[in-house]
Parts: sequence; structure tokens; C-alpha cells
Amino acid sequence: MKVLRTICTILFGAAVLLFFGLAYPHHLHYQEQFQLFLFDCAYVWDIVKLPGGVADLLGRFCTQFFLYAWIGALIIAVLLMAVQLLTLRLINSKTGQGAKVSGGLLYGLSFVPSFLLWLFLLDENALLGGVWAVLLTLLAAWLFDALPRNWLWRVLIFVAIPVLYWMVGPVCLLFFLLQAVSVEKWITRTVPVNQGTVHVTRVSVILLLLMPVILAYYLPVPSSNLCFGIHYHRYPTAIPIVLWLAVLAVFILVLIARALQNHGDRQNHGDRLPDSGQNQKPVPVIPSSYLLPLASFVVVAAVMGSIVWKNSNFKAEKVMKYDFMARYQQWNRILETINTDRPNNQIGVTVQNLALGMRGLLTQHLFDYNQNGLLGLLPDIGTDATSPMPTAEAFYQLGMITVAQRTVFEAQEAILDFQKSGRCYKRLAQTNLILGHYEVARKYLTALKKTLFYRDWANETLPLLGDEKAIAKHPEYGRLRQMAYKENFFFGDHVTSDMLQRLFLSNTDNHLAYEYLKAYYMLTGDRENYTKLQLQYPEQ
Repeated sequence: MKVLRTICTILFGAAVLLFFGLAYPHHLHYQEQFQLFLFDCAYVWDIVKLPGGVADLLGRFCTQFFLYAWIGALIIAVLLMAVQLLTLRLINSKTGQGAKVSGGLLYGLSFVPSFLLWLFLLDENALLGGVWAVLLTLLAAWLFDALPRNWLWRVLIFVAIPVLYWMVGPVCLLFFLLQAVSVEKWITRTVPVNQGTVHVTRVSVILLLLMPVILAYYLPVPSSNLCFGIHYHRYPTAIPIVLWLAVLAVFILVLIARALQNHGDRQNHGDRLPDSGQNQKPVPVIPSSYLLPLASFVVVAAVMGSIVWKNSNFKAEKVMKYDFMARYQQWNRILETINTDRPNNQIGVTVQNLALGMRGLLTQHLFDYNQNGLLGLLPDIGTDATSPMPTAEAFYQLGMITVAQRTVFEAQEAILDFQKSGRCYKRLAQTNLILGHYEVARKYLTALKKTLFYRDWANETLPLLGDEKAIAKHPEYGRLRQMAYKENFFFGDHVTSDMLQRLFLSNTDNHLAYEYLKAYYMLTGDRENYTKLQLQYPEQ
């Protein structure tokens, strides 16, 4: 039976790994780019000083590895496998003599909380701290199950109220409910229950429910966040319903396990043979075999797996893929992608046109692909944190450095949970270096030195600050500095032909600006200016 359980758990983990590694990798990249994990005491303290801070810190620490999708997929797979194993342990600890039951039907159901957490993580704004909160709560419940119900247990229960709440947030309610299930008299009537223990669990649940109300007077956090979690979801006002369904699923499974134990204990201890001092043989509630747990696992995996697949947002995954390729300037890969799966959304079209321009193919093949008017060339800057990033990449490659800097900065400030971004910090360091704002660039590079995956780049870039000759020789920064605007002028929210013309005339070697200017005339039907430009600069 143990071998079968191990195989099923490994199969589940492999499914999670393959899903996030193959079908959902750019959702992981999306998560990574909207945080900046620093190995810094002040940064850590700012996180852990709020309720749920420990789970949030662990979630952010793991999310930084999402820069590499397969490592992120492996982390998620391990976490969800751990949740399933702890759920099964708690079920087994509640069934006692009826452990065979949990090895049957309840074994398959032990995967339900993990599948719900998988479903929770399909949301690109769901944070890994929520999964860590559930895992730490289950781990605490499992450790407390091994303690005898004596005075020490009662003391630790009251100590656990503030400690667990501060570590994982309101999800810790599950821990106290599980402790209540293990001692409540109405669950198991065959074993005497210490009334003091029952009162302790009831009081602890009540105190925990009152804690958010009390803390609302002392913390600058809305009471709704204290009740439903601060760091479970990127939207501050959102209630992560699926996460709470996973918590509820664990509680319901444990209740079922205890009910089956109660029923089995009555059959085993209450029925005796007439005129005999011997007890009857125990009658199992549900027959257990290798087939039953396997069948329950297959049914749960099929049902929950189909739900996960149907709720996967592959359209968003496609958009995130284009943004990811633009971020790492994978122009050839973009061209290969648009030839097989042409984009029909604003971000995809923006990246498509940028890749065509970088390869000198924009005006030649402009109408061979889907276009969104001028919005597909250089869209208006949105107020969210996602859509401006490809546009900022186009501004950067064109040499519109100040505009790119403003766009990236505003995108970072639009991150919903007020975090900073490693991607944005890197680009802001680059733009300030190109513009000659070296002290500002140093601020961003100093912060990036405290990260795991941006540290090497920051150390390589710091010596460039103030070194004009080195910057001029740099293949990227020197070229973009020469291509930048040479005079100041008012820049509106909408890119116009005059802005592109000024950019091109400031450096006629800027072939990308030439391509974009011609494409602008083509999309607006301005034949006169298109012809004039082509006649004046035919070699471009």
C-alpha cells in the first residue's frame, strides 16, 4: 500500500511539474517580474512584521526562482505534494482503527486540497504565500497531533494563536478547527474527553476570530485584509475563494475521517457475541484493497484535472509569452512564433512589429500580419503594470530613452500589491545610465546587488557609471545614447509622426526609427510623406 501511495503522489507531482513547465511557464515568469526579493534585513522585516509575513516571505523567496520556469514548476510540485501528504497524515491520525478506510476512498480525496491549490495558482495574481500558509498550517496541526492532551498542550494552544496568525495569517483558523475536531465530545463518544481541553479549543477559536478585529485598531491594514489575508492575492481587496475552499476541503476530510472512526469504534467495541466473553471480529466500514485507493485516486485526478485544465487561461499565457520574448530580445524566436501562430491582441502585435523592425522587415511585411492600427505600432501607455512593458521595450530600442524610463517607472508603480520589480529596476538602471543620471542608476544597481539572479549583472554594470569612454564603446548603451533625442520638446500621451521624425532626423543611422516612421505613414495612409521620406533617404 505504501508503494502505491508513493507512486500516486509522484504521478501527481509529475503532472504539476509538466503543466507549469510546458503549458504554463510564462505565468511563472509573469509572477517573478512583479517582485524584487532582496537579501536585506530591512526588506525582510517589512514583510514579517505584518500578519502572514512568514508565509509571504517564503512565497517571495520561492517566486524569485520563477525566472527559470522549470525550477519554479518543481517548487510548486513539491509544495503541492507536501500538502497532499500532510492531508493524508491528518486523515490517518483521525481514523485510528479505521485507517483502512483512509487507505481506500479517502486516499483519493486527500488530493483534493492540492488540486484546489493548483487551481488557485492558475490565477496570475495568486501569490505563492497562500500555498505556504496552508502548508505551514497543516504542518503545525500534524506536529500538535503527536502531543498528549495535557496542561502543556493547553498552554501551547494559546501561544499558537498569535504566533501562527502572525506566521501564516487567517488561514491558521484551520489549525484550531482541526484541534477542536480532535477533542470535541460530539465527534467521538467512545473515549472520555477532558472538559478543560474542550473549553480550551473553543476559547482558542473564539480568540482567533477576534484577533483581526483587535489588530485593525493598531495596524494600518484594512480589517477585511486581516480577516481574509494580506499576502494571498495580488489584488488587495480580492478574497481568494479557491484558497479558502482548499482550507475547507481539509477540514471536511478530517471530519469525515473522524465520523468513520466513530462509526467503526462503535461496531468494534459495542457488539459482543451472546453468552461469550469474546468480542466479535471488527467489521470494516468499507473494504480496503489496492484497487480501491487506486480507483479513488484515478477518479479524483480525472475530475479535478479536467477542472484545472478547463480553467487554465491559455490566452493570457500566449500574451505573456510574447512579453517574455520581448523582455529577452528573442527577435528570431518571435518571428518564428508569429509565422505559426499570429497574434491578435495588442501586446502580441506590438512585440510582433518590434521584432520585424529589429530585423529590418517591418515595412516590407507590415500587412502580412494582423495589425491593430497605430495601437499595434506604439500603443497608448496603459495604467496597469503589464501592457506598458512591451511598449516600453519598443521605446527603448528606438532610442526614446526618457519615454521608456517614464513608462517603466509608471508600470512599476501600478503593481497592485505595491511591490517593486526586478525587471523594472534593471531597465531603470539602464535608462538612467544612458541619460547620464549616474547616481540614480547607482541606487537601482545597489538594490539589484542584493538579489540572487540580478547580482552579477549589477556588478558588471556598476563600473560603467561615470565612464564616458566605456559607455560610448558599449554595443548597446553607446548606440542608444547616439540615437536618443538631441533636443527637448513636449511629448504627449500619443505618439505622432512628428515625434518619430524628430527621432530619425537626430540620427539618420537609426534604422528602426526609419522603419517605424514609414510604418506610421503606411498605417495612416499618408502617401505624400511616405514617398517624400523614401525619396530623401533611399538607402535606408
